[in-house]
Parts: sequence; structure tokens; C-alpha cells
Amino acid sequence: MKHRPIAQILAALLPVLAAGPALADDAIDEIVVTADFRERPAHEMATSVTVLSGDFIREAAQQHFEELVNTVPNLNWSGDGHRARYFQIRGIGELEQYEGAPNPSVGFLIDDIDFSGIGTVATLFDMESVEVLRGPQGSRYGANALAGLIYMRSKTPSAERDGRVQIAVGDDDARGIGLAFGGALDDEERLLFRVSGQRFESNGFRDNPYLGREDSNGREETSLRARLRFDASDDLEVNLATMYTDIDNGYDAFALDNSYTMLSDKPGRDAQRSTGASLRFDWNGSALGTLTAITSFASSDIDFSFDADWGNEESWSPVTYDYVSLTNRERRTISQEFRFAAEQWLVGVYALGLSEDLDTTNLGEYYDPGYDFADSLNDVFGSEFESTNLAAFGQRDWRLGGASTLSAGVRVEQRSTDYSDTTALDADPSETMWGGELSLSHEHNDNVMSYVSLSRGYKAGGFNLGVVPTGQRTFGDEVLWSVEAGVKTMLASNRLQINAAAFYSRRDDQQVRISEQINPNDPASFVFFTINDTARGNVQGLEADLRWYASDAVELYASLGLMNSELGESGRDLAHAPRYSISAGAVYRSASGFFARLDATARDEYFFDVTHDEKSQAYELVNARVGFEGENWRIELWARNLFDEQYAVR
Repeated sequence: MKHRPIAQILAALLPVLAAGPALADDAIDEIVVTADFRERPAHEMATSVTVLSGDFIREAAQQHFEELVNTVPNLNWSGDGHRARYFQIRGIGELEQYEGAPNPSVGFLIDDIDFSGIGTVATLFDMESVEVLRGPQGSRYGANALAGLIYMRSKTPSAERDGRVQIAVGDDDARGIGLAFGGALDDEERLLFRVSGQRFESNGFRDNPYLGREDSNGREETSLRARLRFDASDDLEVNLATMYTDIDNGYDAFALDNSYTMLSDKPGRDAQRSTGASLRFDWNGSALGTLTAITSFASSDIDFSFDADWGNEESWSPVTYDYVSLTNRERRTISQEFRFAAEQWLVGVYALGLSEDLDTTNLGEYYDPGYDFADSLNDVFGSEFESTNLAAFGQRDWRLGGASTLSAGVRVEQRSTDYSDTTALDADPSETMWGGELSLSHEHNDNVMSYVSLSRGYKAGGFNLGVVPTGQRTFGDEVLWSVEAGVKTMLASNRLQINAAAFYSRRDDQQVRISEQINPNDPASFVFFTINDTARGNVQGLEADLRWYASDAVELYASLGLMNSELGESGRDLAHAPRYSISAGAVYRSASGFFARLDATARDEYFFDVTHDEKSQAYELVNARVGFEGENWRIELWARNLFDEQYAVR
């Protein structure tokens, strides 16, 4: 595996700086965070947050949010199969979910629609921003945001009639087409709309000579979105967002020799078909403040299957070894939030209903002619899960003098569940949890703000499925305490932005998924289950980002994440918690329309799980773009992983 020193990769950015020393006329646009209770500038928030703009998304990625993960400090991902589905912030978050009892640690929303734990639908066409809030969001999102929140927002409708067409082709038979347009539907410009659609395909860069196919691991991804904004009166604004996403990807990714040549005779599938909508009312007809109501629902049909023997009749001959695993998951969510926000306080209530039906079938045949031994498998499992979350929350700000603000928030949440499956297991746990934050921020001047905060996040308990050791059927809730201090600056006439935050987090009764062989003489009795580790875990680190208009033609950015974690008594690092994550980039734009972009990311090694010592290797990736743009058009040539670095993902 090729491995380049970080300094060598980042040094590749330096030649772009020869564009000239003239100061830029453009200032950095104000970045507004929409995932918080109130829409407010990122530099005013007393928390560590990364906001990726629509321009950055379009230029730094091609198709899916997983391509942007390396640009966000202390963010990682894993997937059941083909695409990123689960996310980890500061080393905390699910790595998989094979059972029918979802319990996410990282919130994931698209236009206020909840897709926590099923992020495969995170395609990027016509996205306006991605916001990543790191650390427990105890008062804002509660049990589903123990580690943080990812919020994606599609492009907002505007009165100006405009449109966009994108056509892309690449190697690995990649091809895509996207169309978006919007504007006003009435002369008074009170009713605005935007619709978009995109289709993307590629062969998945795997070959399967046994089947004579190059697309057994292919991608077929379709996204449709529509947004409507209605200014019903001077006091009432209504926003409707709808989406349909059909991710129909193959899953034929593993070969017994760990090559890119597959042997499977029954390639699998990693697919998610999701429909969702959100309806938001903002009414400011009261002198006291603004009333906001948000209703959302989502329906997802998820298929996951794979060739469990990863071979074919010829590769296993003379032994018959033929197994396949098929899983279908149907998830429905509906939520309702009401909140009333005044200038210095707010109160609200929230309800979330989730249901999930799971059906898994494992089939297989085994015959060894040398021993005249045969065996077969026909294992069918089904489960039904329902949960209801009810929460009340509040927040209060106090101005201390003219430059300091003390803010306190609290959330109380009650979660009840009902579960049953085909093994006759029935469970209906219920629990009440609380979380919140206390922060003190100080504006040193118009360009520098510092803060310190204490937050408490929580995650609901649950139960283990199948055969588990005695006394390990259930596990309790987890609590995450986090202390954070940071500074946010806007310098050089708003051309240079530097943000930094240091944090320390302590996990009490942390939920850890471990394994055990119940019967020492039976290797088939190897099971996985979740426990509460009584030894406290901790994570500490640093996050920093920089953005600089170095000249009228050059823009630079960089981000850094440092992390040191400890998993309870074992003392080892958390899974998916690399000790460093670095990204940097440079963009050059000339008055003639020529532009060039170079992006580099570097990531340290990390454990893939807590139950074994398998690790990724440290790696660096470089992406590049060059092209020309006019007032209404743009043509570019792009290359991802420019130096063909090989690296491992889960």
C-alpha cells in the first residue's frame, strides 16, 4: 500500500499560492446555522460546528455525503454494505444495526426529516448546506443526538426564476444527470418553489468474471426533491419539503483473496427507498416572540443481502458451499415539534413515533464428499419494533453586561418501546432521561468571540436479541458529559476566519457491544450483545478550521481534528476514532473564467470495532478539479483519489 507523509501531500497545495499578493475584495459570507432552535450565525454559537456551503459541496464532492466526511474534523462513517449508513462523531456512534431495535447516537436529518441510522439517502445534488454539530445536543435533539447532529438542507426556493442542469461522466462507467429549477408562482412573489431530480450510475469498480459482469457492485441512485415556500401573511411563513430517494446499489464487494475480482455467484444488494416530507410554520404575530411548528414523516424500505460464502460452485469444488443472507427492513417515523421563542428564552414540546419491521432469511447448503457430510440452513427471523419519544425542553439566555451571555437549556424525555419477534421474545422497556447544556460566551470585539460550555447528553437503554449470557438481556441508558472551550474569529476585514475548540467528554455507563462464546466446546455459540461498561470512558481532543481569501484569486481552507480516546477498563482507543484527521485545500479563480482546485485529506489509523484488534491504516487522499466557467455555464475535469491510494473502510 502506498503511504505518503502528510507534509508531502499538503505541500502539493503550495504552488497554487503563486496567484499574487493582492488582497481580496470579497469577504467571507456569513454562515447561518439552521439546525439550532434559532437560525443564527455560526460564529455566534457556543459549540463546535462545521458548515459546508453549497459551493463547497459542489466542488469538493461528486455524489454522496460520505465523500465529504474526511473534510469534517473528528467525523467518521461505516456502512452495512455499499454506502455510508452510520456516522460517528468524536468516536461515538453506531457501526452497524443488524437487529430490529434502532437506537442511534448521531442524529441525521434532511430538511427536518429524520433519517438517523439510515443515512444511505445522503445524495448531494442541489444541496444548499451540510451542518455538523459536534458534542451532545441534549436540549435540542435529545436521545438520538448523544454524540452530535448532522443536518442537510436542500436549496431554498427564491423569487428569482433560475435553473440548473448537470451532466457528468467518468471512468468505472460513471454517468449522471441532474436538473433543478425554481422561482415564483405568483406575481406578488409570495409563493415560491424549487424542484430537483438526479440520476447517477456507475459499475462499482469490481469485476465478477464468473458471472461475466462488471456491475455486480454497481450503483443506481435516484433523488427527487421539491420545496414550496408560502408567505401567507406578513406574520406567517409556511415551508413544505418533500423527497423521494431510490438507492439501488449492488453489494459484491469482498473476495476471499481481498482483491477487486469477485467470485460470488449470488451478488447481494444494498438498497434504500425512502419517501419523506416536512411541513414547517413560523408565526411571528405576537410581540412576545415566534411560534414554530414542524411536522415530518418518513417511510423507508431497506434491502440488504449478500452472498454469504463469497464464492461459486467452481471456486469451492469439490465441496458444496453455498450460502446467502437476505434482510428487509421497513421503517416509518413521524414527528411533531412545537416551540415558542422569545428574544432571550424559548420553550417547546416534541414527539417522535418510530416503527420498524425486520425480516431476515439465511439460506445455505454444505456437502463435503471427502467426509460424506452434509448440512443445510434455513433460518428465518422476524421482528416488530415500536418506540415513542415525548420530550419537553426550554432554554434561557441572560446578558451579563454588554458583551457576555450566559445560556442554559434543559430537556426531559420519556421513551417507551414495544418489541416482539419470532423467537417469542417480548420486551417493552420505558425510561425517562434528561440532558442539557450551560454555556458562557463573551464577545471580545466585533471579530472575536470565545466560549466555554458544559453539556449532558443521553442515550436510551435497550435489550439484546437472540441467545445471550445469563443476566445480559437488557442494558441501561448512557450519559455523556462534555466540557468544551473555543474561540471564533473573523479577521483581516472578514477575509480570514479561524475557529478552534478543545473538548473533554466522559461516558458514564457507556454502551459497549462485545462478544462471548457461551459454550466453550461449541464455536457456534459465539454471540454479540451490548452491556453497560461500568468503567468510565473518555474522549478529549481539539478541532480547528481556517478559511482565508489570500488574494483576489486564491481561497484557502484547512481543518484539523485531534482525538485521544479511552474505552473503559481496556484502555484502548474507541472504534472509528482516528487520532488525527486533517484536510486542506486551495482554489484559484482567474478573471478569464479558468479555475483550479486541489483538496487533500489525511486520516490516522483506527480500530474497526471494540471486539477485535483489526485496524485501518493511516492514509492520505488528494482530489483535483480544473475547468472554465462563464456567467451561466461551467465545464470541469475532476479526479478523485488522484494518486490511487488504497485504503480500508468498514
